[in-house]
Amino acid sequence: MNARPVLLLLALSCAAAQADQAAEPPESAPLLEEIVVTGEFRASGIDTTPASVSILRLADQKAGTVNHLEEVLGWLPNVNYASGGSRARFIQIRGIGERGQFSEPLNSSVGLVVDGVDLSGIGTTATLFDVEQVEVLRGPQGTLYGANALAGLVNVTTAAPSDALFASLRVDAGDYGTRGLGGVVSGPLSDSVGYRLAAQVHREDGFVRNRHLGRDDTNARDEVTVRGKLAWQAADNRAWTFVAGRVEAGNGYDVFSLDNDRTTLSDAPGRDRQTTGYASARLEWDLSPAVAFHGLAGVASSDSDYGYDEDWTFDGFDPIGYSSTDRYLRERRTGSVDLRWLSGPSGRLFGDTTGWVFGVYGLSQRDALERQYTYADADFTSRFTIDRLAVYAELDRALTERLGLTFGLRAERHDARYRDSESVRVAPRDDMQGGRLVLTWDAAPGRMVYASISRGYKAGGFNISGTLDADLREYAPEVLWNYELGAKLRLADDRLTARVAAFSMQREDVQVETSITRVRPDGSAEFIDLIGNAAEGRNTGFELELTLQATDGLQLFASAGVLDTEFRRFVNSSGEDLDGEPQAHAPRYQFHAGAEYRFGGGWYARIESEGKDRFYYSNSERFVPVRDDVRSRAFELWHASIGYEAARWSVKVWGRNLGDTDYTVRGFYFGNDPRDFYADRGYFQLGEPRRFGVTLAVEN
Repeated sequence: MNARPVLLLLALSCAAAQADQAAEPPESAPLLEEIVVTGEFRASGIDTTPASVSILRLADQKAGTVNHLEEVLGWLPNVNYASGGSRARFIQIRGIGERGQFSEPLNSSVGLVVDGVDLSGIGTTATLFDVEQVEVLRGPQGTLYGANALAGLVNVTTAAPSDALFASLRVDAGDYGTRGLGGVVSGPLSDSVGYRLAAQVHREDGFVRNRHLGRDDTNARDEVTVRGKLAWQAADNRAWTFVAGRVEAGNGYDVFSLDNDRTTLSDAPGRDRQTTGYASARLEWDLSPAVAFHGLAGVASSDSDYGYDEDWTFDGFDPIGYSSTDRYLRERRTGSVDLRWLSGPSGRLFGDTTGWVFGVYGLSQRDALERQYTYADADFTSRFTIDRLAVYAELDRALTERLGLTFGLRAERHDARYRDSESVRVAPRDDMQGGRLVLTWDAAPGRMVYASISRGYKAGGFNISGTLDADLREYAPEVLWNYELGAKLRLADDRLTARVAAFSMQREDVQVETSITRVRPDGSAEFIDLIGNAAEGRNTGFELELTLQATDGLQLFASAGVLDTEFRRFVNSSGEDLDGEPQAHAPRYQFHAGAEYRFGGGWYARIESEGKDRFYYSNSERFVPVRDDVRSRAFELWHASIGYEAARWSVKVWGRNLGDTDYTVRGFYFGNDPRDFYADRGYFQLGEPRRFGVTLAVEN
């Protein structure tokens, strides 16, 4: 790990120790606010939730524009992402998660939920304007969320209606053609009804120069977000929340170059466009003092247009005339219902010692794909449906005044059906079970220790490429056992919070995305992704988050994740023995650390650093002459901002990646350059370069 972040972490730890030893902190020192986790069965404080959970409250973030989920994932321990498009759509938690999708149907390992609506696998829609907080639950959520949360869950909650009339306007401007305009209006409609409306337009030219076309906007971002929320207190014991949203991303996709730089030569720049509309309705009803009912229904409709210039160059660059484009038009329709009954104050069992939860969950998803490919005789089409039905229950028992035990189970049936224009027909069905057992000990006020065992699962699936051999078609469900020990501490009169977790995850029948390359008759290469099962996998690590209010004006913060992964008894589709090899997109360390100082009179300054160790891009082609062709480099990024906050307006000047560090967010290994006769080598998508900008916000 780089020395500077280590020193910053050590400084924070030393300051924390000194703060804990202080007899009396200054009376005026601000206390760290309690943060509520909403992704559990019952809302609870983050420092009383017995799990490894991170929460980002976006109103507190001061560096950068923070317009999309990908911009904040690097701040979280053991959370990584893969791009391969205009935005990162796929997330990995503790080294587990998909990294891309083309024609094949996918089941997500990391769930993405926005206001109760399942948007897993379509993360382009995860814009963050007027979002209250982002919760990341690490580890299998086999009781809470089932098959879409083998590795964990990202839960996004937008801001709630305000009690009084409120209006705000935000303007962003920066280099690379960055400009944004967003507004919020919120307030009461009556004594029992409140509303909130938010809308934003955000545009950037992108960070690529297309030398062939003479343009600098072929990888542009053009994103529009509109959201509405209505809260209705229908009675003293009954509350409704209605949400509707629409995100339009008319983004370009032109990032890969033969020279691995920010200069492209494509004559048909790609696109990464997505339009998603979603809505949800939530009912919280205290049926009696003994029983409460929580119901949630959500629907989403998403249309995406993902395509690229496959040869990355212009017609005539290749002497033999190889030139092609690849385009994927996908429609997805999703509906889900979660009906949950919970014990009320007088409904606890066994002498008022045990609370309970019982629920039923159902999800239906329909995907339709059309692939338009230069070298195909006809367009490829497919239809893919998923139907999930689950029942779950959980007991939460107080063993003593300080010792508690939680036991939960979930049983789920997963039905999938698939057919395509190449006469592939499959209809797998999986019956799966998950659960958790958690022991908690309240050692003292503000000091909680927990130990847990949890079981997650992920449905099996199939590979659909018509050129694959029969034994590469189907793969089995995956099971994950997670053993975790953690502590949540509030020290020094609540000036310091510390959250720490150590875990060991044992994976069975690991679903591994690999790839093979097929050579076409003209000598060019076709890159085919496919999924198979490894025998076992092991993911072990450590997570730490610290926040210290060192003085009235100075807040220090740091997080770090350490991760060790390996395959066991696995030979991939290329015949490579990966026994003992690390898993893809699983850096051995990650960190985020910084400080924010408030000078008084409304002025503040913030500096922070984030970084991660190198990692493999995929689980294929490990044994190549140059390892750096198939893995990223370790990197460190620095961000800073300085701003002023008045009663009704604020302004900040910000900079991201101040060192202009080159780092990669996706990588492939294959042959695509006619200048070296299509020899296999590594190609990389670069992350954002150095950026500067200003943000102005006003409110009533």
